[in-house]
Amino acid sequence: MSASPLYGLILAGGSSSRMQRDKAALQYQGRSQLERAFELATRHVSQVFVSVRANQRHDPVRSAKPMIVDSAAGEGPIVGIRSALAAHRQAAWLVLACDLPFLNRATLQHLIAHRASSRVASAYRSSFDGLPEPLCTIYEPGSRALLASYVEAGRNCPRKFLAHSDTLLLPEPNPRALDNINTPTEYSAVMSQVNTPKQIRVQYYALLREQAGRREEALTTTAPTPRELYAELAGRYPFSLTANLLRVAINNEFGDWSAPLKDGDAVVFMPPVAGG
Repeated sequence: MSASPLYGLILAGGSSSRMQRDKAALQYQGRSQLERAFELATRHVSQVFVSVRANQRHDPVRSAKPMIVDSAAGEGPIVGIRSALAAHRQAAWLVLACDLPFLNRATLQHLIAHRASSRVASAYRSSFDGLPEPLCTIYEPGSRALLASYVEAGRNCPRKFLAHSDTLLLPEPNPRALDNINTPTEYSAVMSQVNTPKQIRVQYYALLREQAGRREEALTTTAPTPRELYAELAGRYPFSLTANLLRVAINNEFGDWSAPLKDGDAVVFMPPVAGG
């Protein structure tokens, strides 16, 4: 039997009480957290929706996106998950929190590639406590009735639901990818990290080498990811290729354009190779 279609749900209905401001609107890498999460999910699933409370439907941060308004009883993210499962009963849902500033494509690709559609859900096992990570998880249609029974029994923790269900648990390929931020202090720490100058060594190949007029260089940059680094370099050199036509490697391993850069990293930009 074929797997159910996979849709995306960005959870953005929280009150952000600990942050003291709307987490979905916080800016990272020139975009709001919600915009970044929505864009990431769009690369992997056929449709993406934003989970909102009824009083958020006209919020400018959310209203430009397709929405699923909370329709189920209860509190917390489990309400958004249940509402999505009810709105499109034939679909499985890739559910993402909007406050994962280090989430990258490789983490989503790994989860989707190992999806167990015959089980209740597929999730990562936290490298910190061994429990399921509920807010970067694929919930299958069969979880709908089980979640309803779970809430009717007076429970609302999606992590405990996954821990006591038939959930496939995968090791995290990049534990930092699922770090979330909940307080102003945590936000400041992340912003400090992404804005701190870093020493990076860059290598260029083929056409890029010709256009840059050099094989490699060492530079200081505040670019948080390879994508922003390439954009910075494209303002310096007459590069004719956009990032989506290139591959990037970080420290001798093919990487993700949204992976966070660290001081001392070696980055290689590689154009497509002509021929067979």
